Amino acid sequence: MRCVAIANQKGGVGKTTTCVNLSAALASMQNRVLLIDLDPQGNASVGCGINVRSLEHSAYDVLQGDETISQVRVSPEVLGFDLVPSNGDLTAAEMNLMHQEGREYALKNAIREIRGEYDWIIIDCPPSLNLLTLNALAAADSVLIPMQCEYYALEGLTALLDTIEQVRASVNPKLEIEGILRTMFDVRNNLSSAVSEQLTENFGEQVYRTLVPRNVRIAEAPSYGLPVTHYDPESKGALAYLSLAGEMLRRHEKKNSDRFAKVLSGKPEGSQGAKT
Repeated sequence: MRCVAIANQKGGVGKTTTCVNLSAALASMQNRVLLIDLDPQGNASVGCGINVRSLEHSAYDVLQGDETISQVRVSPEVLGFDLVPSNGDLTAAEMNLMHQEGREYALKNAIREIRGEYDWIIIDCPPSLNLLTLNALAAADSVLIPMQCEYYALEGLTALLDTIEQVRASVNPKLEIEGILRTMFDVRNNLSSAVSEQLTENFGEQVYRTLVPRNVRIAEAPSYGLPVTHYDPESKGALAYLSLAGEMLRRHEKKNSDRFAKVLSGKPEGSQGAKT
């Protein structure tokens, strides 16, 4: 099981869109997927067709310890994945958590119960560094960073990487970078291409080959309560997220294969071999 937090402290970069559509794409490839909406705006829940105003139970109850994930999750049939929905109540959960011991691990403790039921757990983080985001980063194995290829996005990326280092040093030493995803990409924009090249130069293989384009179908899909992979499966946006899911799966297959090869060769993980 892989738990991935999708985070960026800068808003409007396609974070929630990526959560919903990546979850749908992974599920379409026969993966068991849980999406946890940890943003009080509840946009991921709305994008999955959930009426957030009428929720009886939500991520709020999970973080409060009043309900388990199993009791709160919903399974919209058409989507093919499970969802822990959220709404504005999460803001109150954050305030309440501030006074609790071990407040950073509330989500991690809740996930323990259901880890074996899923291949992928995707967490949608708020567009800010707060206690909810810290809970997501403490629970996750890795962070996927969506970003637009514009000048200010590079500054935001630097701040997020600093935050990840701080989380590693404090609450989750095993936290990795899952990858950097270029979103809302416009091939006609020279700045997009220049920033994209700079990203690849600085971060190499951490940057996904997949580019998510600016696409009207991606923007329309949430108003129908559907991922773009369901709303218009043939659109460029849907094909991009299917490509991203495939790229992620191939990366992890390779990583697992490399680890297995090291075990067979008798080398401990991370060993570089003897120098000559």
